[in-house]
Amino acid sequence: MIEIVDIHKSFGDNEVLKGISATFEPGKISLIIGGSGSGKSTLLKCMVGLHKPNAGRVLYNDVEFTRLSFEERIPIRKEIGMLFQNSALFDSMTVEQNIMFSLDMFTEMSRGEKVDRANFCLERVNLKGTNDLYPAELSGGMKKRVGIARAISMTPKYLFCDEPNSGLDPQTSILIDELIQDLTEEFNTTTIVVTHDMNSVMGIGDYILFLYKGHKEWEGSNKEIAHTEVEELNKFVFASPFMKVAKKSF
Repeated sequence: MIEIVDIHKSFGDNEVLKGISATFEPGKISLIIGGSGSGKSTLLKCMVGLHKPNAGRVLYNDVEFTRLSFEERIPIRKEIGMLFQNSALFDSMTVEQNIMFSLDMFTEMSRGEKVDRANFCLERVNLKGTNDLYPAELSGGMKKRVGIARAISMTPKYLFCDEPNSGLDPQTSILIDELIQDLTEEFNTTTIVVTHDMNSVMGIGDYILFLYKGHKEWEGSNKEIAHTEVEELNKFVFASPFMKVAKKSF
């Protein structure tokens, strides 16, 4: 479980996060949604330690991450898997080498054990046999799946995904969502996804946190989101062509 308590973050005079609190539970997919500039990615970066909040607390299973030193954070960092928006694969490394990167850094596994783990992760994301390919040889959807394979290589307790469907066609986006959902259930991870994709919201949103101008404007499930009376959330939700059509059935 991850808990954030009264998170504030400013860059100079620009206050991006204004007292955000939420709880993210294991075995569930939590989505952080909101318009551009609402603070979604900044909040995610505060949670994984890429940004330091000006105030507030981030707790991993009751351990206050924000107060730990760099060295003290390492055990928790080893339990975090991260899928970046652009997949962030190393172009000069093969698929196998990309997946083994964290294993090389943080484990004492033998070469054979690392290869076995890479093969397991590739099979889990339906990319068996792509070990020796380079990122330039992969489609956008394949790169995202390799990114997921790398993110789960350490069997993380916590999985963070930043815009996993960005730049993908609708069919591939659905496959990525289903994969994230399957992995969350299989490994009982606390999964947090930053997205603006309403198909993802309605498909896999166990818990949804809506940010507006740095504030927590609403929280709930995908079963509740279509019936909210929060004006700004309604504008965001029903701006999607998919949701405009779906609204007629609500």
